[in-house]
Amino acid sequence: MSETSIAEPILHVDMDAFFVEVERRRDSNLLGKPVVVGGLGRRGVVSTASYEARELGVGSAMPMATARRLAPHAVYVAPDHQRYTKASREVFEVFSEFTHLVEGLSVDEAFLDVGGLRLHYEEASTIADAIRQRLRDKLGLPASVGAATTKFLAKVASDMAKPDGVLVVSAGEELGFLRPLPVGRLWGVGPATKKALDEIGVVTIGELADLPEGILERRLGDGLGQHLRALASGVDPRTVDAGRHGAKSISVEQTYSVDLVGRDEIERALVDLTDRLARRLHRANAAGRTVTLKVRFGDFTTVTRSTTEQVPVHHPGQLRTLATALLEKTESGRRVRLLGIGVSGISAESEPLQMELDSAARDAAADAANEVRDRFGDDAVRPARLVEPPPRSPRIPPRD
Repeated sequence: MSETSIAEPILHVDMDAFFVEVERRRDSNLLGKPVVVGGLGRRGVVSTASYEARELGVGSAMPMATARRLAPHAVYVAPDHQRYTKASREVFEVFSEFTHLVEGLSVDEAFLDVGGLRLHYEEASTIADAIRQRLRDKLGLPASVGAATTKFLAKVASDMAKPDGVLVVSAGEELGFLRPLPVGRLWGVGPATKKALDEIGVVTIGELADLPEGILERRLGDGLGQHLRALASGVDPRTVDAGRHGAKSISVEQTYSVDLVGRDEIERALVDLTDRLARRLHRANAAGRTVTLKVRFGDFTTVTRSTTEQVPVHHPGQLRTLATALLEKTESGRRVRLLGIGVSGISAESEPLQMELDSAARDAAADAANEVRDRFGDDAVRPARLVEPPPRSPRIPPRD
């Protein structure tokens, strides 16, 4: 080890059951209880489950109806993304107290390069403990940390350290750590790839690494085969990219308790979703070049359509126009169970952007609306199409 650098310089910090813990910070009565955060409607989906709820079989992305059957006595909480975004900013502020080399992956996880902290800390484990303690003391939030020589190993280590723990993969011991692990731990091994590996008798990462040259490539294709072989051999040259902040994408989606029927009803729902997405982008100071529409029909078939723009978008009107155009390529008169809209190719909204002729006036109006919402809440300003008209009064005949 260099006397001026940490031997395992890359940390992966992952907040434990983040949405749940933010809710517990708000309401201490939730401490120690099984808690499930997610949509509370008939077709809601679990966003996050506490570890007490996970012991009862509840997991993320599970239908809420299934969760309620498995854990009928759990506490069920509707998500508050505004609260989670604020807490995420607080978490990343703590990260920045230790190093400026922070690569955000989502609202609740990041890679940190702490290699230059040797003068302040003896080893990676002491830095990891210090970060976790700071998150506890300042924010009241638990986190798990993995430390290693590569990003891939640090991520695997943090997963294995959960909940509320630290795991260091010591320099020089990478292969001893990796080889016994199941191949499903490798980035890029989904259900289809795992099935293909099962068919050739590959169960562990070590067995994959020992395959003769060419077998993986013929089975999985050159790109994926070479990628998995490198990871299985402990090779991951990627560095922490401090220029990438926060999530790689930002999205909103809604499962409807009653299927949407008809073009007008679907477009009205899109107005609501694009407005919500624009608010999330505003709070994250972000814009994105690629807009994706997700539609799940009543028969559970799901279709996604995307478009990529030259200029990053963040304004609700822009998002609405693009989403409606994507809907034209998607909607076929069927009943709609779920709608989602998201942007990727994220950049900071404040970065210099090529401007359209009418963008100054449009953005000024959006900024004014956002200022009102920031002060008085999200419902202070709403698109006109979402405002229900008052009941029509009986017509009064004119006076003579």
